[in-house]
Amino acid sequence: MSKLEIKIKRAYAEPAAGDGKRLLIDRLWPRGLSKENAKIDRWFKEVAPSGELRKWYGHEPEKFSEFRHRYRKELTSGKAFSTLLEYLKEEPEVSLLFAAKDPETSNAAVLAEVLHEHLSKQLPRL
Repeated sequence: MSKLEIKIKRAYAEPAAGDGKRLLIDRLWPRGLSKENAKIDRWFKEVAPSGELRKWYGHEPEKFSEFRHRYRKELTSGKAFSTLLEYLKEEPEVSLLFAAKDPETSNAAVLAEVLHEHLSKQLPRL
C-alpha cells in the first residue's frame, strides 16, 4: 500500500480539487444535502458508529473519550473496516466526510486515527 493522505471534512463543505476520493462515513445521509451537490464517490455507512452508539453519544463533548473507545472497538471487530482498507489500497488521498459540526469530536476523527495507526503498521520498514 502506498502512502495515503487522509483528510476529514464536513459533508456540507464545498468539494475541492485536493479532496481525493470523497467517502461519506456516516450511517445516515446528511440532512438537506443533495446527492448531486455532495459529490460522494462512495458511501461507507457500515464503518459508521452503530445506531445505538451514535444515539448514546449525541455529540456531547464530555462523552467523546468513551465514544472514541467504544467506536474503536466497533471498528476493529467488524468486517466493514477491512472492506474500507481494501478500497483504500490504491488511493493516494481520501476525504472522510461526516455531518457533525465539530470535526475534533466526530466519528471521522476517530476513524482517521485508526486508519493512520493501521496503515503505519503496514508500511515497510527501511
